[in-house]
Amino acid sequence: EFFPASALVSLVLLGAGMWGLGGAATTAVLPLGLPDLPFYLRLDPLAAFFLVLLGAASLGVSLFAAGYFRTMAGGVLGLLCLEYHLFLVGMALVLLADDAYMFMVAWETMALSSYFLVTTDHHVPDIRKAGYLYLLIAHVGAIAILLSFGVMQGGHGIGAYTFDAMREAHLSGFWSSVAFLLALFGFGAKAGLLPMHVWLPEAHPAAPSPVSALMSGVMLKTAIYGILRVTFDLLDTPLWWWGLLALVLGLVTALFGVMFAAVQGDMKRLLAYSSIENIGLLLVGIGLAIIFHAYGKEALAALALTATLYHALNHAFFKSLLFLGTGSILHSTGERNMGRMGGLIHKMPWAAALMLVGVLGLAGLPPLNGFASEWLLLQAFLLSPGLPNAYINMLIPVSAAVIALAGAGAAYVMVKFYGIIFLGQPREESLRHAHDAGIWKRLGMGWLALGGVALGLMPVWVVGQSTLLPMC
Repeated sequence: EFFPASALVSLVLLGAGMWGLGGAATTAVLPLGLPDLPFYLRLDPLAAFFLVLLGAASLGVSLFAAGYFRTMAGGVLGLLCLEYHLFLVGMALVLLADDAYMFMVAWETMALSSYFLVTTDHHVPDIRKAGYLYLLIAHVGAIAILLSFGVMQGGHGIGAYTFDAMREAHLSGFWSSVAFLLALFGFGAKAGLLPMHVWLPEAHPAAPSPVSALMSGVMLKTAIYGILRVTFDLLDTPLWWWGLLALVLGLVTALFGVMFAAVQGDMKRLLAYSSIENIGLLLVGIGLAIIFHAYGKEALAALALTATLYHALNHAFFKSLLFLGTGSILHSTGERNMGRMGGLIHKMPWAAALMLVGVLGLAGLPPLNGFASEWLLLQAFLLSPGLPNAYINMLIPVSAAVIALAGAGAAYVMVKFYGIIFLGQPREESLRHAHDAGIWKRLGMGWLALGGVALGLMPVWVVGQSTLLPMC
């Protein structure tokens, strides 16, 4: 089987990430690429953290995929396996790239392979349309990222395309701001920030469930990684208004996502809008960290960044678990419309029990993982001192209230999601023939559920692994 082998690759990525946490940066130059343009690689604590996220989440997804795709025809399955592994490799190389050339090659590999995965059922017109929209926005974002690297390179010749050269460049406030805005737009398009979110609720329902889990749980975080890398590593000291812009954009995105999730009837579209909400929360944390850093509040900046990283890891676990659970339901019932479900807890007790962990995590209820990171983010707001900017001082308590409102909305969405699907009585006669998840699916979902419980019960250990403190 290809997918159990993928799980072993994920274990290797997880081990490499754990090894790189807290250690000195390790670099390498590959004899690939073009003349005078080799590929530079770097494993530092930031990249290592996201490698842990990638390896841990993809391990569960790959185990699940071994059961999900087992009935697929051999030729189609072989092509899908190739695309799946290219997707994993692309995401890993995005995290390890240490020059603009390598980064863009890996970014495009990730984008193209995920496009072909989204359009696996390309004979369906709506799936083709969803794939084209995703590819269009992905490439618009890629152009903005490339332009951002061009600004940071500053016209200093071919040798300045490495990230080391960009770290040494000292841009003016204007050009630093241009580079940041281009990066925010480019990575925001991949992350699903407003107004570049339109591809996300179309692509996730179109893609096979393991692909949706990887895209939402992991791929969106590569965009968060890109924003962090550019803002706190490649550019000079961030300006306060960068953080204000990110904070406001994140709040609007979070509220938009949770409101639209609340009115969805399709399982996967509901989870897609929920991902938009959580990406908004991550950007709020980044914006708050930028503001604190700009005003010299380093301890609070570290707290906000720790909350952001913690929530990124938590989201990778509970959202991947929920997408895998919806895939199990879809395989069992042939239904995606929640209005036609009900009572599945009796037919699918394993899936119901494991998905409950993801539901409670996303709803932010203790002692699951979502509560710990959202509470930490709220603490960053509540502990905020007076800053030398009256407008920011007025915005911070309002932002804390909006975060609490988004959390309450997420809890409502999850009560609706779980209650309609699993509780009550079956609404369709066909549901009486539903069956529970198979062994491979249980293993994949069980790994992610176990991770969600562990991350919720061991917040002190997770916070102790914070990797961005040296960058602040």
